[in-house]
This record gives sequence, C-alpha cells and structure tokens, in this order.
Amino acid sequence: MGVTHPERVAEIDLEALRHNVRHLRRVAHPARVMAVVKADAHGHGAVPVARAALEAGAAWLGVAHIAEGVALRRAGIEAPVLAWLHTPASDFTAGVEHGLDLGISDWELEHVVAAARELERPAIVHLKIDTGLGRNGCPPEQWQALLDRAVAHQEEGLIRVVGVFSHLAAADEPSRPETDLQIRAFRDAVAAAENAGIDVEVRHLANTPATFSRPDCHFDLVRVGLGLYGLSPFSDQDSADLGLRPVMTFSTVVSNCKEVPAGQGVSYGHAYRTQQPTTLGLIPVGYGDGVPRIATGAPVLVGGRTYPVVGRIAMDQFVVDFGATGLVGTPRSPLGARAVLFGGADAPAVEDWAAAAQTINYEVITRIGDRVERVHLNVDPENDDLA
Repeated sequence: MGVTHPERVAEIDLEALRHNVRHLRRVAHPARVMAVVKADAHGHGAVPVARAALEAGAAWLGVAHIAEGVALRRAGIEAPVLAWLHTPASDFTAGVEHGLDLGISDWELEHVVAAARELERPAIVHLKIDTGLGRNGCPPEQWQALLDRAVAHQEEGLIRVVGVFSHLAAADEPSRPETDLQIRAFRDAVAAAENAGIDVEVRHLANTPATFSRPDCHFDLVRVGLGLYGLSPFSDQDSADLGLRPVMTFSTVVSNCKEVPAGQGVSYGHAYRTQQPTTLGLIPVGYGDGVPRIATGAPVLVGGRTYPVVGRIAMDQFVVDFGATGLVGTPRSPLGARAVLFGGADAPAVEDWAAAAQTINYEVITRIGDRVERVHLNVDPENDDLA
C-alpha cells in the first residue's frame, strides 16, 4: 500500500504566512501590523505563527485572553502583546507581571490597577471605546468617566495608557455606512483622550477587511487575523485577489474503500443512497476533529480528482462516492491515498467547505481539533525583506 502521508494533519506553511505579513505591511504602510494569534493562531499554532509573523515584520501580537499572552511570553516571545477580553476570574497579576498590554473597557481598570499596585509595576493599558459594534468596549456616554479614572491612576504611576482602540462591525461589506459612523466616533474618542491629557501612542481600529478596503482607518496600527492566514474576508474576492496565500492544508488518508450496489444507504439515517454500483471511500475525520457536521456535499481531493462528501458526517469519519467500480484491489485503489479537504495547490478552498457548512472561512480553520496533527513547514525564514 505504501502509505506515506500522516493519518490526519494540518500543514502550516510558515513561508506563506510570512508572505502574507509582508504583503499586509505594504498595504497598511505607514501603519504597523498587529498579528492576531488568538485561538491558537486560528488553529495554526500560536507560538510558531507568532515567531514567523515577527520575523516578517509584524510589530505587535494580539490575543483575546491573558493566558494566551502569558503562553507566548513563556515561549520566549518578547514583542508587544495585547490581550483584550477579560472576566473577573482573569489573572490580571500574571498579565502585568509578564508585561502584556491590557485592553480596558471599564470594570477591568480597577483589577489592573490592583495588580500593578501589588507588583509595584505600572500596567500598560489600551482603552477600548465601543464605536457601534455593541460588544466589548466602553459606551460613549461613559468614555469621559473612564478617561478621568485612567488619568488619575496614570498620575499615581500605576498604569501607562499607550493606546485607544475599537472594533468594526461591518468592514467586510465596504459599502455599509456603519463603518463611516464608527470611524467618526473613534476619532472623537481619541480626541477626548488627548484632551484629557493622555499621550496616545497607538490608535487602532482596522481589522483585516478594513486594512484592505478602508485606508482612512489604518491610523497607527492595523489588527490582522484572517488575512494573516491567507484568507479573504470578502464574499466577492478570494485570497489571490488580495495577494494572499492560504497557510493551512488539511488532509488525511482514505481509510477504507469498497464496492457497493445501487441503492446502498450511506451513513446515519441513509440520507444518501447510491444511484448506481459504485465505490465508496471512508475519510477518517469528522466533527470530533472539527469537520462541520452539516457540510454534506463539500469537496475532497483524492488522486487529482474532487469528490463530494455523501451522507451525514459522523464524529470520526465521513464518506465520499468515487462514482466508479473496479477500483478495489487494483493499483488504482484509493485505499491509503491522500485526501485533501482544503488548502494546497489545486485542492478545494476553505470557502468551499464554509459554503457547504453555511458558515464562514474563519470558523472552518479555527475549529480544526487537537486530534489533527499540526506540522509547521518552512520554520526557518527564507526571505525577511519587505520587497
């Protein structure tokens, strides 16, 4: 059989990631780039991705949780790291101790101040204004009060406010008017911070779509997540259109194949029945590995041809229909052949799986589970220039 492919693997091409960072730096210039490596770098591996992004010129790293930032520090990464999503159970002391920049929307400020006082070390703070997304961030009517508290604590030497930031609601739809309103609200919030006596070193609002479509909100820093991993946030433009290279290739091997007659039911509920005698192939990944359960019809590349997922996707496996007989027990048998779900040359795109699962490309890559081995390719940078 001569199987040489790993059983289940997500190959992470770090040179593609470096290319994306260099390209995003050009697009955002003169603003700098924050590489967002939250959620284990969208499933790509936070530490190797962070290192590759920094090698390619990213100036900052972004994470959601303090624990994610602490893990980067413990791996020896010294670059600025911003963590912005907290709960009352978050370890603010660890955040301050490890020199993380901490995003503050309101109530967190007193927790950060208490940690700074305990450690006798000033905390580095970015204040977040809600400009219209309606999630985290300080409501505009409470912004001045937050600024006043922050300035008071800064005068005590307990914090240093270096940034003001917010997040966009609809930048992936460039014609939406909400982005204009959010930019205006953000500018007002920055002006209020400066009037309150804060020296705002970094203003950041743009995410990946705004980095490409709204240069008027690049400010000092852009926060790129999806673009870092080579994927497009736009429905009418793909990765190549944006000059990006997809970073992850998700593949496995065909674990079984067998000839079945016409009318054979496939997987739970027999939602699919073969229309003619055919060969079915078993693909040994499922929703337990992060494959969306509803993605029936999604494409899989085997032996240079693409075949659809048929029947219901199970926890550990799903089935493809090869549409032919006479394969089993011959040199043409797919048993042991590499099966690529997405990524790589001539393979299906992440977006094909997202469409089949009625979701977005962000979710498809981020949900790939721990049973899928991550293999990082091109760990040593081949080209660090900005050309």
